[in-house]
Amino acid sequence: MYIPKHFQADNHQETLAFMQRYSFATLITSANNYPEATHLPFLVEQQGDQLILSSHFAKANPQAAGIELNTALVIFTEPHAYISPSNYEKEQNVPTWNYIAIHAYGQAKVVTDEVKQLAVLEKMIRFYDQGYLQQWESLPMDYKLKMVKGIVAFDITVTDLQAKKKLSQNRTPAERDTIINNLSSSPHSNEQEVAAYMAAMKNEA
Repeated sequence: MYIPKHFQADNHQETLAFMQRYSFATLITSANNYPEATHLPFLVEQQGDQLILSSHFAKANPQAAGIELNTALVIFTEPHAYISPSNYEKEQNVPTWNYIAIHAYGQAKVVTDEVKQLAVLEKMIRFYDQGYLQQWESLPMDYKLKMVKGIVAFDITVTDLQAKKKLSQNRTPAERDTIINNLSSSPHSNEQEVAAYMAAMKNEA
């Protein structure tokens, strides 16, 4: 990912928190020089020195068959906002877009052990739907194992993490304040979230 220096995000904990918050991501691999993509929920866990991304395909998904063959790319991105030139002090300016994006590259490993597969599913339930956990635990084991047979669970060990925060860092403080104010008053949640990230970055400075 192209990341100009002033848009580079170096805070690992902040990057991790973003990935966990916007964890419905895009998994991209390549088969026969043709890109394949699937949109999946991910568990994002720091395990010692390693960052592990866990998810699962439907077994019928063709991308699942080659998940271990090449480097995988998982893209995390969510809030974004159009930035109008009307926010700037000078007339000679052009529109742009503010956003945050994380690219995680790594090697996937299929989880074949049924006990580990069930553990992955339970972790996802605990993260995404704690209220469903009791119902899940009450389900018969043969039903759970039947569900497991229909998926391909996998872990990706991240080897390269690229984080970009394009939040008007190249603009003047007054222009950034104008953008924050305008986005904060927007009826669109994406734009409000971008404003919140911009305001948090301003408070850290």
